[in-house]
Amino acid sequence: MHVVSATLGLCLATQGLFAQTGWTVKPEWVRAHEEFLASDVMAGRGSATRDEQIAATYVASEFMGYGLKFAPGMTGYLQSAEVVSPVLDGHATLHVGSATLSEGAGVLLLSSSGVDVQAKLRKVDAAEIAKAGDLKGAAVLLTGKTTLAAARTARRAGAALVLLPRNAEIDHMVEATGGKTQIGIRLKTGLPGSRTLVAVDSQAATSLAAQEDGAVVELRVHELPQPPRSTYNAIGYLPGSDPKAGTILLTAHLDHLGIGPAVNGDTIYNGANDDAAGTTAVLELAHALAAGPQLKRSVLFVCYGSEEAGELGSEFFGEHTPVPLKDLVANVEFEMIGSQDPKMPKDTLLFTGWSRSNLGPTLAAHGAKLGDDPYPDEHFFERSDNYQLALQGVVAHTAAGYGTVPTYHQPNDDLEHLDLPFMTAAIQSLVEPLRWLASSDFKPEWSAGGQPKR
Repeated sequence: MHVVSATLGLCLATQGLFAQTGWTVKPEWVRAHEEFLASDVMAGRGSATRDEQIAATYVASEFMGYGLKFAPGMTGYLQSAEVVSPVLDGHATLHVGSATLSEGAGVLLLSSSGVDVQAKLRKVDAAEIAKAGDLKGAAVLLTGKTTLAAARTARRAGAALVLLPRNAEIDHMVEATGGKTQIGIRLKTGLPGSRTLVAVDSQAATSLAAQEDGAVVELRVHELPQPPRSTYNAIGYLPGSDPKAGTILLTAHLDHLGIGPAVNGDTIYNGANDDAAGTTAVLELAHALAAGPQLKRSVLFVCYGSEEAGELGSEFFGEHTPVPLKDLVANVEFEMIGSQDPKMPKDTLLFTGWSRSNLGPTLAAHGAKLGDDPYPDEHFFERSDNYQLALQGVVAHTAAGYGTVPTYHQPNDDLEHLDLPFMTAAIQSLVEPLRWLASSDFKPEWSAGGQPKR
């Protein structure tokens, strides 16, 4: 009897040890994911490209290897969504009153929603754009000393079309983009955004300035036929023991910028930190949690496509969640965890929207190396995939490394510039806190005024 009791005690002690230190995230596992996802052969995993699909397939195969199941209602690990990315013929025309201006002859279409635009002219001095108020649906002609920053302000104020005289800043932008009209990608089911930006030469600017406010401005574009394109989310599911306990959602995005302008001769934007690092975190947390005892709550592991194109993968996921939104207890997004932020305590990730809910502080109290975001002016909380779900009421935040890392959106965001020991330790610190969250009755809540509104 004494031997049995001792054995039982040893078993209980072993279980307790497992609950605290039973899983080690091995650095070679972390490096292996990065070696593949951020390799040159993946060509930067551009949004809604074959390279993105390969990355999603890799993640799906890892989910399968860890023993994750298909999410409820799914018959595989991949969720696809058709996207629209128009290609224009380069012969747009701009009609204002009796005047007609043509692309290539005084008109340069910098960016476009991909559809025709009709709006009423409103002339605004660029220096006064912040005071212009509601510009919703207007065709704004910027006058005075114009800048691209003023154009962005006009678009945020709702302008359907922004016209500005061509200058050195615009010429630099044209050089950087190779003279191509920038056209966003959107879900096929989504609406075109207000992206249309037109530069005009001095003669065209004079002609436009002579028009009366309220004159009808019409931009006509011509779309070329394109084959269908899709973006891909990789989704794995770890069923919990209590179907009524809810689901934890752990996410990252698996795409990056693909091939872009050369910097020091390098055109591949590998995205090792942004966001192969976050994808690696999701993979290794899936690895750890799937290897342990069954959790009370279910866990969804999702790596989104097309975040860089406007968070399209998470937008589609939010509209087609495998479990009801009301059952999502919390979402932690992992973004750029590949390097230590110098403003954060050693070995600590920043957690966006720290004071908006009690999720971050509670995970930190259970050992997660998380702390308050030191960059409130950057609005990181609103700039990652967590925000799509936060707007729908889910307590959703992002854990990140260096918030303003110099390699951001550069070709040198590669394996050589990762801090793999930091990254490994950060993932390790989250294993047991997330295991606790998925095994407890604790339900995170928004602080007063913390939930964002549409």
